[in-house]
Amino acid sequence: MLQFYKDMLLIRRFEEKAGQLYGMGLIGGFCHLYIGQEAVVVGIQSALKPTDTVITAYRDHGHMLACGMESRGVMAELTGRIGGYSRGKG
Repeated sequence: MLQFYKDMLLIRRFEEKAGQLYGMGLIGGFCHLYIGQEAVVVGIQSALKPTDTVITAYRDHGHMLACGMESRGVMAELTGRIGGYSRGKG
């Protein structure tokens, strides 16, 4: 349960920072935040089997963090930097 809380807190803090960066114009396009839905993705992730697949359309930052992707890489992607998971093109 403590790990669930830590995961939800990581997602919340990440999204708060993303919202700030979006407001400053450092994140291009649209930035649909995951604030308020942290428990959903943490619960889903905890129930998944190794053979399960998850597909998202938007508001996917929480999913990326919950499945173990590094917050540094996710933020780099949002801000269009080469260190992002899609080299900043996503």
